[in-house]
Amino acid sequence: MAKILVIDDEADLVTLVKFNLEREGWKVRSAADGANGLDAARRDLPDLILLDLMLPGMDGLEVCKRLRMEPRTARIPIIMLTAKGGESDRVVGLEMGADDYVAKPFSPRELVARVKAVLRRAAASAEEGDLAALAHGELQLDPGRHEVLVKGKPVTLTATEFRLLQVLLKRPGQVFSRDRLIDGAIGEDAHVVDRTIDVHVTALRKKLGKAGAMIETVRGVGYRLKDEA
Repeated sequence: MAKILVIDDEADLVTLVKFNLEREGWKVRSAADGANGLDAARRDLPDLILLDLMLPGMDGLEVCKRLRMEPRTARIPIIMLTAKGGESDRVVGLEMGADDYVAKPFSPRELVARVKAVLRRAAASAEEGDLAALAHGELQLDPGRHEVLVKGKPVTLTATEFRLLQVLLKRPGQVFSRDRLIDGAIGEDAHVVDRTIDVHVTALRKKLGKAGAMIETVRGVGYRLKDEA
């Protein structure tokens, strides 16, 4: 049974969300502000977090940032709940490490579908431990340990960033369209646009430091990992 943490200060919305998620058989807990939500995430280590952007006190972006900075919570999938039309907020949320976003107001059916998709991706990543480790230049990726090293030093990535790098590492030099990267790293049933994958690539490059330059943009097509490391 998956454990889901909902961090949102709208009581009516939380009640609706909990009802629909619990109908799917998931265990749901909630927190009404950022500080308590952060404490709950650290204590319970949920399988997924639904995180509202606008929270009293510590906002959702700060909560997301802190979760990604701590090793125990860094890989917990996060779906950001954002105001409709707030594209800049969604982009910043993805840059901070959110795996997906849902714009308010949303239907319970849409939310459940997004949660299922993110949980499936997380489960798929966890089950890939039998795959061989990948290495290219300064980069090393071990699916079994869910570990990425740059020059032997560990780098903390979100589940989406990890799968994105894994797709590129499997075939250095091959150009992947944005659609193929979305299918491979995010899932074909996810509701995303080109801008979403661009944000994930930008965040991945930053985390990889100088090695991030190995991820090349192919104008009008997509991305590839430089063949000669």
